Amino acid sequence: MTSIEKILLPLSRSYPALHEFLWFGLKQAWACIFGALLLAGILVTRLWYPDISLARYDFLVFYAVGIQFALIFLKFESWRELCVIFLFHLMATAMELFKTSDAIGSWSYPENSFLRIANVPLFTGFMYSAVGSYMARAWRGFHFSFTGFPPLWLAAVIAVFAYANFFTHHYLPDIRWPLIMVGAIVFRKTRIHYTPKNRTLKMPLLIGFCLVAFFIYLAENLGTAARAWQYPGQENSWKPVHFSKFTAWYLLMQLSFILIYALRRLEAKLGVQGPEKIIPGKAV
Repeated sequence: MTSIEKILLPLSRSYPALHEFLWFGLKQAWACIFGALLLAGILVTRLWYPDISLARYDFLVFYAVGIQFALIFLKFESWRELCVIFLFHLMATAMELFKTSDAIGSWSYPENSFLRIANVPLFTGFMYSAVGSYMARAWRGFHFSFTGFPPLWLAAVIAVFAYANFFTHHYLPDIRWPLIMVGAIVFRKTRIHYTPKNRTLKMPLLIGFCLVAFFIYLAENLGTAARAWQYPGQENSWKPVHFSKFTAWYLLMQLSFILIYALRRLEAKLGVQGPEKIIPGKAV
């Protein structure tokens, strides 16, 4: 039993619902640690950054790499999960190169940096990796299971079309809403079962997609306010990110989920387990 478990144990008898709620919040916070630390770094360096030769964007690269290796060293993530997170990084960088190109200009990075490819500072891939990191740890921490899940190949087709649409909608009709509708039909009966501590609860998976996408959208507003990147119209003064970006994050959330789901299916077939550590705390 960890020290945190010992502190919260009395609540499990007197106030079991509150006990589960606190564990839910604790595990959510722990699952978000990569993204939360990265966002904190972005915000702090916007408020204050020393007058040194290392550009702020380049510092964020080393900072993000340090966070990732710390999670591996502390065994909060496995090397298998790191491979999937790296895949997120590669897919994100490919999309970033396209979206920030001079011909497209969907968004831009206003500050100078040395560690970049074309118009893309290398720290940007870690922002997408944070989503994969969150999914991997939340999956383990809450012991996710599912009922009514569609065939994996069908979910994968939706994910592939969603990713492709981020590129093709600049030349062909934007099909994000048809994809969202198809996904809603395919996942309409899917329920996600999760265990904060002692009780297993469930909710529609589609609600989970919406909730996570919404919080990522809020984080994106903080990121643009800190000038980590900017959209057209934000060059002179900050304004809230258009809510249409929520739909983009919703589709990316589906893609992230399906990739992690495929990893878990593969691990189950191979009979391997992820890291044991779910939350910090010394055993007592």
